[in-house]
Formats: sequence, structure tokens, C-alpha cells
Amino acid sequence: MDPVGQITGLAGKCVDVNAAATANGTAIQLFTCNGSAAQQWTMAADGSVRALGKCLDVAAAGTADGTRVQLWDCNGTVAQRWAFSAAHDLVNPNANKCLDVTGNVSTDRTPLQIWTCTGGANQKWTVPTGGTTTPPPGVAGMQVAPYFTVGFGSPPNPATVMNATGVRWFTMAFVLSNGTCSPQWDGGRPLLGGADASTINTIRANGGDIVPSFGGAAGNKLEQSCTSAAALAGAYQQVINAFGLRAIDIDIEGDAYNNATVQQRTVDALKTIRASNPGVAIYVTFPSAGTGPDATLINRAAASGLTVDAWTIMPFDFGGNGQDMGALSTQATDVLKNRLVTAYGYSADTAYRHSGISSMNGITDVGENISIANFRTMLAYAQLHHLARLTFWSVDRDRQCAGALSGNCSGVPQADWDFTRVFAAYRG
Repeated sequence: MDPVGQITGLAGKCVDVNAAATANGTAIQLFTCNGSAAQQWTMAADGSVRALGKCLDVAAAGTADGTRVQLWDCNGTVAQRWAFSAAHDLVNPNANKCLDVTGNVSTDRTPLQIWTCTGGANQKWTVPTGGTTTPPPGVAGMQVAPYFTVGFGSPPNPATVMNATGVRWFTMAFVLSNGTCSPQWDGGRPLLGGADASTINTIRANGGDIVPSFGGAAGNKLEQSCTSAAALAGAYQQVINAFGLRAIDIDIEGDAYNNATVQQRTVDALKTIRASNPGVAIYVTFPSAGTGPDATLINRAAASGLTVDAWTIMPFDFGGNGQDMGALSTQATDVLKNRLVTAYGYSADTAYRHSGISSMNGITDVGENISIANFRTMLAYAQLHHLARLTFWSVDRDRQCAGALSGNCSGVPQADWDFTRVFAAYRG
């Protein structure tokens, strides 16, 4: 159940709906806490913050400092999406700005607004116990976000999968370059107005959300097409703003990333995103051998001062059939944990909590068979070590069909969504 209660801030006072009115546009203010319904806020799993049956809303989806916040009919737009950070900021990702007490004045009826995040006391909040916090990852089901693409084949209706499995988040693949530093779905479809945006709307209308994945194995990579870290950060930010995101995934695959300049550009761009978007989780997904992942990118990020919420390995395509892919996947993740301990100085527990597994369901590109039993092994391992991310490629393949490899099915005997059901049970 979503947590409900008071949101307290400056001088111990409460976020309050003026006069407990329910008309659209009613002002949100600071007021002495009194336990009334005007101060009872629900921290919903979809990122909305609700009172009196309506939502905390940034007026006209504004992004300028000083834009007022108000009560409005819940509509799922970016103006009504909030992320509660580990630093106790309530951030509107669309504006990349914090809920703020105007003028740092604690007098009753002081209006609330959004403002550039400063770390000031007038931007610090305590939300109902159990409220959404992003980062760290793994809240409200975000850690289980199987990959979903509308770019080829016969993608399922995400609502069907959600209703059948309980999964709420999907990693939408892939955001690529159109040959310039301009983000598009698969490098050729616009961010808004097409099938991808329609799919996202369906997911959100059913109480879910998405993590867009930049990169992948094929296509033009923004990390290569954008010629500076600032330009690359701008491309990432364009997508964050377009969808009011709470997380992004950088999928590091292919020769484009086997270049020190591209790696450093990516690291520096993500540092900018981290600083500018305190409520947005950052995931990095990259390949792994059976003996564990290469440490080059991890070491580069640590040396540059970049921390991410989850370093997620893809423990498959090792080669050779008949292997226990569950055991090999967990062994590789143990090595990832050790890489993070060495690079960042984390404890083992902290390193596990910054680690993730991104598997592949059924028959892999090189003919391995990752079974439902293997998924259960990975699930148990994730629960034991509190991994930050547990996902797989892909929901589109989580169906039975003939053949060894397909974008539409797993190539193994199963019922629809069997693999998704296993990982959907994860509670980190």
C-alpha cells in the first residue's frame, strides 16, 4: 500500500492544501501541522503525490524558478511526477528542480514553488514512512524492469504483461542517434508522438513507468555521435525532460564503447546528469565474461568521481552449451561485486547493493539455454544480496515458439510471461 501522511519541512510545518479546497489550481502552501485531510499526502508508486483525490502539480508544467505548485486533477503528466531523493529533496524531474518554500519564510500560508535545488532548509522534506526514494534504486518495483521494444517483431501489449505478472516497470529499448547528437527511438523514430510514446502512456496509465535504455548492441550510439560530454549530457537531458523520468539506463555494448575517449565522454556526461537530476537513478549495463566483467569502465568512473545506482552485467553469450547459466551468472556477479569494492572502496554489502543482473530468457545468441530454473537461481541470489537491479532481454521474447532464437519468443517450452513472473517476485 502506498504510504500516506504528512509531508513536513521548514520549521517543522506541513505541506498543506489551502483551505482544504479541491478546485483545480488551489494553492499549495506551508502551514502549521494540524492532522487535517488537507495535509494527508499519498506517495504513490507512479511518482505522483496526492491529497484530497487530486495531485501535486507544477502549474502549466513550468520549468522556471518560481513556478508555483498547485492541486490539480491527476493526469499522469510530467507536471505531476516527483522523486524523493536520499538528500530529502522532492524533485520534479521535468524541471529538474526542487519543491521550495518561497523566500525561505516559515510563516503560515507561505506558498510553495519549484526552484533550482540548493540544498537549503526550505527544500528539505520528510515524507510518510516508506515513501518513494530515488536514488537509491529498487523502490516501487523499479529494480525489476525487463527490456521491452516496439522497434521490431510483434511486441505484446504491456498492460497484458503487467496484469498477468505484477511487473510495473519496463526498460524501453533503445534510444540511439540519428547520425547526429539527436536522440530518437532506434535512431529513426521521434521521441514523442509515435508508437514508443503510446506504449509509455499505456504503461503509465496502468500504474507503471519506464527506464529508457541508451545504446544497445546495434545502431548509431549517441555516445559516439555527440562530440563532447556537454552535448551528450544535453541529449540525455532531452529524454529525461520529455518523459519526466526517474531513471535511465546506459547499455554499453559494441565497438563504439571500446574507446577511451568515448568512455570518458560518457562518464563525464553522466556526472553532469547526476548533478543536474538528483532524483534520477543512473544504471549502467554492460557485458560480462563467465569470469566476470572487465573493470576498465568501472575504474574510469570511480577515478572520475562518478557513482551510479547500479552497475548491471549481462552474464550470457559466454559460449558453450549445457552450462549451468544460473550458477555462471551469480559467479560473474560476485566478481562484479569485487570490482566495485576495489574501485570505490565499498563494503561487500554496499557493492552488492550497487550491482545488478541483466539476463536473457531462453535461447541466447550463441545457443545457451537460460531456463526458468536459472532465473529462480538469480532471483534467490538477488534477494540474498539485495541487488539494485534484476532484469532481462526481453519481455517481447517471453513467449513460446518454435526455433532457437527470435525477437518474439524464447525458443523454449513455457507459458506466456513465465520468465517475467519469476523476476517480478523480487523484493530487494
